Amino acid sequence: MTDTRTHAAPTVLPLVATGLVAAVGAAAATVAVAAAGHAAGISLDVSGAPIPLAGFATMTVICAIAGLVLAAVLSRVARHPRTAFVRSTVVLTVVSLGPDLLAQATPATKMLLMLTHLVAAAIVIPAVARRLAH
Repeated sequence: MTDTRTHAAPTVLPLVATGLVAAVGAAAATVAVAAAGHAAGISLDVSGAPIPLAGFATMTVICAIAGLVLAAVLSRVARHPRTAFVRSTVVLTVVSLGPDLLAQATPATKMLLMLTHLVAAAIVIPAVARRLAH
């Protein structure tokens, strides 16, 4: 079977390195956003339990790594990996807002949670996408 892709698959190491740096940066940013919101008086309580600031970092890193795995797979199988990655991750980001909308929390808390998702996506998606072929 002949490979019909018009690009060579990039080595995985630069993609992984970029993705991990972006994950750490996004984790720091989401913690900062959550801390700033909390300092401004927005509760971090969901269903009566507070979300610890470390929880924002942990979930951001986990989701960023999942996105990195998606990027690595798409770099091998998609005709246009960057386009496929950006489209997929934008959809996944929008889907990730659903649980925040349904959470048992104040409207301000819901908005803060959604903002952390958007901040993380704004950091990770472009950084990883730049490492993928068009």
